[in-house]
Amino acid sequence: MRAQFTLVIFLLAFLPNLVLSVGAAGANPTSALALWLTLVAALCGGVGYLLSGVLLRPLRRLEGEVGAGSFAQPHADDPAEIRALRGAFTGLLERLSTEQERRGAFMATLVHDLRTPLIATGHLSRLLGQGALSAEQRREVAGEVERENARLLALVAQMADAHRFEREEVQLSPSPTDLGALLEEVARRLSPQADVRGLNLTATGTGHAPADAAVLERAVTNLAANALRYARTRVELRVTPQGLEVRDDGPGLCAPLSELAQPFNAQPATIAGQQYAAGMTGLGLFIARRVAEAHGGALEYRRDAASPLPTTFCLLLPEVTP
Repeated sequence: MRAQFTLVIFLLAFLPNLVLSVGAAGANPTSALALWLTLVAALCGGVGYLLSGVLLRPLRRLEGEVGAGSFAQPHADDPAEIRALRGAFTGLLERLSTEQERRGAFMATLVHDLRTPLIATGHLSRLLGQGALSAEQRREVAGEVERENARLLALVAQMADAHRFEREEVQLSPSPTDLGALLEEVARRLSPQADVRGLNLTATGTGHAPADAAVLERAVTNLAANALRYARTRVELRVTPQGLEVRDDGPGLCAPLSELAQPFNAQPATIAGQQYAAGMTGLGLFIARRVAEAHGGALEYRRDAASPLPTTFCLLLPEVTP
């Protein structure tokens, strides 16, 4: 680049001198003119070389600092373009650092969440292999193995969804959807989970909207499953003119929704006195948020301590009709 800069400056300085000198000499160029042009060319080349060095000095300095990994602090003589480059490099490093943290959180989630059911399944399998259990005990152990396997499959599916939605590969097939029937189906499938905890799970309201029913149901299921995990007595799924709501009487979020609704959080979280591993708490919320955004809506969180159901997640949808 310095050679190119030198050539440009040389030509800009030398060509006018060449034209003027040749024009003044007319049709009888002399050796003195040739010597003069040689001196002018050398002078223009030297000036071009020096000026190109001055112009490119901030860029060479930035190159060295990038190689050393310390380029965030600008210098007083940095032109605006170099300052913009510094900002771009700094932003790139921050994004790479965030991605690395998410990868670490992803691995922490895998290790933590997969290890527990795998250990439990291995222990239960050994019990079955010992052959010292009664028929009733074998049925109980087999049922427990089935539940642990379902937990593993659900976790793998949720993490696959989070990875796909993080890459913005949300493919929708919208069609007129009965939102009330969708909530009733979610409540029906989650009723065993509610019964285990002794919770009252209801679905109310009617409405229709253009949506991908399968993808939307997945988002509502994530929100409802989270509500059932933390609710004290009751969870309500409701259709509103703005979209879908999941309400419960649990403790609410431990941090802003924007921080928790991330695919793989780097920090663990404590909700309702229970510690959750890094990356575990935000998957369901992240998927629900991405599904809402893919439908042209958004995911909102409200907390009203005076309400019987103080915690509300609103999956906002456009064009909801009665």
